Amino acid sequence: MANEKTLTLLACQIDIPPMTSAKERDEHLTTSVAKVRNEITNADRGAELVVLPELSSIDYSRETFSKLDEIAEPLDGVSFEAWRELAMDLGVHVSYSFARADKDGPYICAAVVGPNGKLVGYYDKLHLAQYGASVEKEYFNRGNHLFVFEINEFRLAPIICYDIRIPELSRTLVIDQNVDVILHCGAYYRDASLHTWHPFAVARALENQVFFLSLNRAGQTYGNSLFCLPWQDETTQPLNFAPTEEDFRVITIERETQAKAREDYTFLKDRLEDYRIELISSDTS
Repeated sequence: MANEKTLTLLACQIDIPPMTSAKERDEHLTTSVAKVRNEITNADRGAELVVLPELSSIDYSRETFSKLDEIAEPLDGVSFEAWRELAMDLGVHVSYSFARADKDGPYICAAVVGPNGKLVGYYDKLHLAQYGASVEKEYFNRGNHLFVFEINEFRLAPIICYDIRIPELSRTLVIDQNVDVILHCGAYYRDASLHTWHPFAVARALENQVFFLSLNRAGQTYGNSLFCLPWQDETTQPLNFAPTEEDFRVITIERETQAKAREDYTFLKDRLEDYRIELISSDTS
């Protein structure tokens, strides 16, 4: 019987090679699935949910994006089939990300497949980044819906990379959808905006009193994923992943940790229902 008080994740900071063809994408998927399978089976990882970074099926580059007509895939495409097999074999949920083909054009998508081999649901990135190393608005459409799912009575929701910088999204997931765990998958390149990423992750966790996994891909220009608890201080720090190397971390989330944070620090309870209240300004005339 599932433990309703804990949830164990395997967070996978994986390397993703350059690619410009569906064949290279498929070879990468085969390699990625084998790595995760090895981590769970050979290393005796007791994971119930596997989490992968943004666009875990393909490289993040103009060269790759220029081939989206070939590389993008439907919901039931090769990424789904690859992770579906692992999910059923090992009895886990898998949260993965890919370029989703659609009649309206491609989307940056995060999907979840369950241990029964069925698609649990999917989320298309709401906010597309177009600064620094990000070139998304030239190639992708933005999404139009949220997605929440449950494991062991924990409510989880994916958001993707740039979404973290729009606080209303995380707040809505927590306040309106009662989300306990935000799965933030990213492709954080080491450009000028990189140093602001971790403060955003800590802030989203603290202000919403949620577990916040901020998962990057591996590589010389990526890395440094982190996991934040609902409360952080000088003695309770985020869990930091390897700076650049592949890193697979088992993380056990405890319901009690969130309950205590919300009992000790009543941020959410002390919110007003509406901040559109009277403004009193000084007369400067």
